[in-house]
Amino acid sequence: MRHIQFIALGSAIGTGLFYGSASAIAAAGPAVILVYLVAGAGVYLVMRALGEMAVREPVAGSFGHYATQYLGPFAGFVTGWTYVFEMIVVALADVTAFGVYMQYWFPESPQWMWVVVIILLVAGINAISVKAYGETEFWLTLVKVGAIVAMVLGGIALLLTGTNLSGGYQSGLGNLIGHDGFTPYGLGGCLAALSVVVFAFGGVENVGITAGEADDPARAIPRAVNSVPVRILLFYVATMIVLMSLLPWTVIDGKSSPFVQIFAALGVPMAAALLNVVVITAAISAINSDTFGAGRMLFGMAEEGHAPAFFTSVTTRGVPWPATTVMCAALAVGAVLNAAIPKDVFVLIASIATFATVWVWLMILSSHIVMRRRISRGDLPESGFRSPGGAIGSWIAVAFMVLVIATLAWNEETRVSFVVGVLWIALLTVVYQVAVRRRATPSDHSSAV
Repeated sequence: MRHIQFIALGSAIGTGLFYGSASAIAAAGPAVILVYLVAGAGVYLVMRALGEMAVREPVAGSFGHYATQYLGPFAGFVTGWTYVFEMIVVALADVTAFGVYMQYWFPESPQWMWVVVIILLVAGINAISVKAYGETEFWLTLVKVGAIVAMVLGGIALLLTGTNLSGGYQSGLGNLIGHDGFTPYGLGGCLAALSVVVFAFGGVENVGITAGEADDPARAIPRAVNSVPVRILLFYVATMIVLMSLLPWTVIDGKSSPFVQIFAALGVPMAAALLNVVVITAAISAINSDTFGAGRMLFGMAEEGHAPAFFTSVTTRGVPWPATTVMCAALAVGAVLNAAIPKDVFVLIASIATFATVWVWLMILSSHIVMRRRISRGDLPESGFRSPGGAIGSWIAVAFMVLVIATLAWNEETRVSFVVGVLWIALLTVVYQVAVRRRATPSDHSSAV
């Protein structure tokens, strides 16, 4: 039970919070709090839609399988491979970041050495057993959550005692409105921050991946679906309020972590080293969770005929070793390429991952809408864990996801990610027509509505 909840937390709490939030703050100012709230509501509807389908049919392929079942094999093919693409892009950033983090203690060591170390470590964890993965993810996430709680509580203590951080900056809730107002860049700034904010929530859909291996999905999945989005929302929103109350948002530029400043003000010795432990833990946790999710998705797609059949091979402990191996190999190749990219590439990587994430969420919502339509026609029995609002709630979330994609295309900084996303979907379309559809039987296409 605790493993499933922490797997989703592990995916969604990491680089997006510890460093990515600085980019979102710079784009929207204090209004980023509202962006997190709105995006969190949309993600909650996605989670409930996925939870309803996962409780009804817990399978390894999760939303890739649901897209095939309710939208047709082409939708399942694109959804599954786009999710794998999402996991690789997100993990690439964290793998490279791990190498940078380790150079804090070993500045003379080559970065590639630490990249190899983390890939081998994550491969080993995922190769042992599902239980080993879940237990590792639980403790890694516990460290991250503990650091966030300590920062929030410590920050509140500083605010209540009127303590100011170094630099002569006045602390207080007045900082939320005292520097060009609560919305310094208006609606445009909020839209500009949307891609980074949605990127931060990416990975919560891994709850669906775990459904196929849960001992009691009907009990575990609803608890995880209901609790995880609320916890993540509280972590992000509370953190943003405390950060921008202690420091004027105009000085949170991402060049130095606000976490270091707050820990130092609290009198925590070696604050920078302590934060480095936290961000390393966050990186390992995210890479671990992404590798697990991508491996299980490849296994499920292979069963559907949407990936090579060798991905269905498993060890005696039930680990899909070919999928995990390919994921780690992709990280190794990508890490070499990513090492030459400047550090300011984060917004680009985040926006590309955002496109993939939102596409997967759109397929989850669309599958749920079709499922609800079949239920209303009497073709399927009513769900035991129904999403609030039914199909209407999913339609509202679809509208929000379309807005996110439109924002990626509108914003000059993220426009290239929209182009990459469109080219990716086009490539998958060609591959499906050439390599998959020709093998499909007529019955394979009967599930589309």
